[in-house]
Amino acid sequence: MNHASLRELDNAHVWHPFCQMQDFVTDDAPIIASAEGFELIDAEGRRYLDGVSSLWCNVHGHRVPKIDEAIRQQLDHVSHTTLLGLSNVPSIELAQRLIETTSHLSPNSNDTPLTKVFYSDDGATAVEVALKLAYQFHRQKPQPEARDLFVGLSGAYHGDTVGTASVGNIDAFHRSYERLLFPTLRVPCPATFRVPLGFDASSWQAHCFTELERTLAENADRIAAFIIEPLVQAAAGIIVHPEGYLRRVRELTNRHGILLIADEVAVGFGRTGTMFACEQESIVPDFLCLSKGITGGYLPLAATLTTDEVYSAFLGPPGSGRTFFHGHTYTGNPLGCAAALASLDLFEQNQVLANVAECTSLLVRRLEEIQDWPHVGNIRQKGILVGIELVADKATHQPFATSDRIGHRVTLEARKRGLFTRSLGDVITIVPAPAMPPGLVNRLCNELFASLESVTQ
Repeated sequence: MNHASLRELDNAHVWHPFCQMQDFVTDDAPIIASAEGFELIDAEGRRYLDGVSSLWCNVHGHRVPKIDEAIRQQLDHVSHTTLLGLSNVPSIELAQRLIETTSHLSPNSNDTPLTKVFYSDDGATAVEVALKLAYQFHRQKPQPEARDLFVGLSGAYHGDTVGTASVGNIDAFHRSYERLLFPTLRVPCPATFRVPLGFDASSWQAHCFTELERTLAENADRIAAFIIEPLVQAAAGIIVHPEGYLRRVRELTNRHGILLIADEVAVGFGRTGTMFACEQESIVPDFLCLSKGITGGYLPLAATLTTDEVYSAFLGPPGSGRTFFHGHTYTGNPLGCAAALASLDLFEQNQVLANVAECTSLLVRRLEEIQDWPHVGNIRQKGILVGIELVADKATHQPFATSDRIGHRVTLEARKRGLFTRSLGDVITIVPAPAMPPGLVNRLCNELFASLESVTQ
């Protein structure tokens, strides 16, 4: 089928996520027909460097022989069977590997290790599982409590299910569903690019730490869990937290008996520089939520890791009502688990984290080139996660008018230059795959910088 026919059918029948379809149907977005390495190839044969690693999930590139072969081999055994009443080999092997991989989150031997894995389908479901487990845990632990509140950060994004939207706080995404969502406490995000009147960067961060402590102390007997994307709030615009913030969150949640949910869906699997972001502040959460890069970006799979303490609260006779009544049809899918096992092998064989370190340093150097550009308001980076916020006035941080759609225009210009990227409003994201070679990261920067210059200057 040719491009024109596919375009017509796409516009007629496919409703794309996070897209205003009235505009999407006129954008003539590429229709991807194949891929090779770190490039996507459309139905007309044009190539695009995958600058956002297929929405932050691709790790090793596309058509990776080892992962392809692992999936083919699994197809010769079984493609899917339920975990409701059965087990399957790859899900067992992957659970063991995930526990081993997280065993060094903290060097402190007194920290409670993660020992149990609950599978689901994607990032939102991984977080939804953690929310429900935390809520039920407090009602079933040895000294039960009716804790019913969750605490999140301003500007948070944790997914699009009702539960995850409730703990999120991005107005554009969530305001339409306000009356569907359950009440959640919020603490201010300690980012300092824009601070409220009366604060400077230093006093604002001090205020954020104070509000964190006050909120948890005043509501300690009602808070079931605190949820955070460790180190970086990704969908909020690559908002990087100050050093020590995550560690302080862990200290306070431990003090008040509050469970900590670490949403590493976007920041896990090497993107911040370590396999998991929590490693960088030596903390072990009560729940670690994983997805996106877990299969190397191949197949939908998610995992919620937790502790023996949480798991034990759900044990009891069949009639006790202590069961976790939650599950998904494709929980622990063997194909996804086989891909994940192959991906973890590649992290070691190809020294992917060393590549991330090299690309991180490269990005630091390249981003300095545009630091003083008149419409580059703020550059935020953690590892290979980068957000470039574009502004109308650099001195005052005044944003462009929404109707200007500057961020979107940059992505369209980049597409002409053979680069696929996405914007979060007027924040342009660079999220190369962890295994992308430095030469391609250089090319990514070249094409993006040229696109920025073309649109803003």
